[in-house]
Amino acid sequence: MSEACARQASGAGDCPCTYPGCSRHGNCCQCVSHHCAKDQLPACYFTPEQEKSYDRSVAYFISCRNG
Repeated sequence: MSEACARQASGAGDCPCTYPGCSRHGNCCQCVSHHCAKDQLPACYFTPEQEKSYDRSVAYFISCRNG
């Protein structure tokens, strides 16, 4: 996979991830790939409050939706 993402510069302002020091911040290509490899979802699938938990699991996502 390429390290560059054509949308990285434009995605940085819209990226909802608040994880300190995230090297993938604003780089949707790398973020989705990273979380997919861990059977997780990226921050953009969660509300701002849910995102602050840093729980990116599919189970957490489903529990939030079924709440």
